[in-house]
Amino acid sequence: MGSVLVFLSFLVSSIATLGSLFFSEIMNFVPCSMCWYQRIFMYPLVLIFLVNLLYPDNKLFKYAFPLVLGGLIMAIYHNLLMFGIITDDLTPCVQGVPCSTRYIDLLGFITIPFLSLVSFCMLFIFLIILKKGKYLDEK
Repeated sequence: MGSVLVFLSFLVSSIATLGSLFFSEIMNFVPCSMCWYQRIFMYPLVLIFLVNLLYPDNKLFKYAFPLVLGGLIMAIYHNLLMFGIITDDLTPCVQGVPCSTRYIDLLGFITIPFLSLVSFCMLFIFLIILKKGKYLDEK
């Protein structure tokens, strides 16, 4: 069960990373500052989960959880901004693209920051299950 969750975590982080690169490099969507911060948290997770798949150890939670938690906090904040709960005055996007820019808007709520939130939530849940399930016993 533990290796399946690590593989799913690797898959989610890989899809999120490739998706963000697709949006910026292929679709030419310029990322806002908050998008860059979320990328900073997501990109290393691909390597962390891959290395743990190849060389399993019991410290995956220590390596991955701070990045997932940081990215989740940024994604929640960004989505609060996108849904108008937080005003643009409270964002770090002072130059370039505004953080409230909607490049995609499917069904009225699926935006790029929402996709990031879903990815970080999935990773958060997978890591909690791994930790609570004693698949990553710390010694």
